[in-house]
Amino acid sequence: MNNEDAIKEFEIHLSSIKNYSNNTIESYIRTINDYSAFLIESKSARNKDNSLFKFSVRAPQNFVSYLKNKDYKATTINQHISALSSFYQFLVKENLFDYNPFMELDTPKRPKKLPELIKEEEIKALFNSCNLNDKLGYRNYCILGVLYGCGLRVSELCNLKIKDIDFNDRTIKIHGKGSKDRIVIMYDELRDCLRHYLTTFRVELLYLSKDLENNNVFLNKNGGSLSRIGVRKILEKLVRDAGEEYHISPHMIRHSFATAMLNRGFDLRSLQELLGHESLSTTQIYTHVSIEQVRSTYNSAFPRAKKEPKNKNSNK
Repeated sequence: MNNEDAIKEFEIHLSSIKNYSNNTIESYIRTINDYSAFLIESKSARNKDNSLFKFSVRAPQNFVSYLKNKDYKATTINQHISALSSFYQFLVKENLFDYNPFMELDTPKRPKKLPELIKEEEIKALFNSCNLNDKLGYRNYCILGVLYGCGLRVSELCNLKIKDIDFNDRTIKIHGKGSKDRIVIMYDELRDCLRHYLTTFRVELLYLSKDLENNNVFLNKNGGSLSRIGVRKILEKLVRDAGEEYHISPHMIRHSFATAMLNRGFDLRSLQELLGHESLSTTQIYTHVSIEQVRSTYNSAFPRAKKEPKNKNSNK
């Protein structure tokens, strides 16, 4: 089998079996093609047409060194290794290759980076900056409510359908990463706001579009489906309207939701379910974020942590 056939088979596998998104698949295929080009340019390949099958023993490690020399971040290098390891694992499973050369490859350690957050008072200012008498302002208020109140990823927000909302049960069914569904909870005000938006302002927006069959909850100013870039622009506008100048992203609001829940005693396992994390270790990063709140509570509650005046008559 040559390179082209192997990549095509792997692409079908990622799409039909793994249910990966188009963006993820494109990233994987691009990485494999980059590796093939590296093998040819570095003369590590023994044959151009099937360079992915015949290469020198040290080629994988040399590829990692090549990425490091190009100043790739550890996260990006690890993503390349993961994509190539998945590719060769697939080939091994299909009996197209003998082993996975990326399986036990040393990967650069990623520096631990705590997620950026938005303070609760800043979140409150964003809500207050929404004009509830305007169809776009009311829509923005609901978008903020869903992002902060349910901890959604921006892609999940953009793909949210009307049928996924259960107003009686106060829940929303989310179709998350890897086609994994989960249920999130709506707080009372959010439920009421969404119901009002869907029956009033969303109808007005929909009639600005030619696609009256669009079932997405959130629409753009022209009545079409809202994009991830569109959500970012909305949030940036809310920051400006609140008189602030800080950087904001949908994921920062998701992080802020998770931290707010933990700070109020919400358990880690339940938070994992709400966020749709496959591994608990992913959720545990928020325990580091909320440590300042824990320290503050400890200092105010533990008797020995409170400062007491020194006894002037005590022996020196």
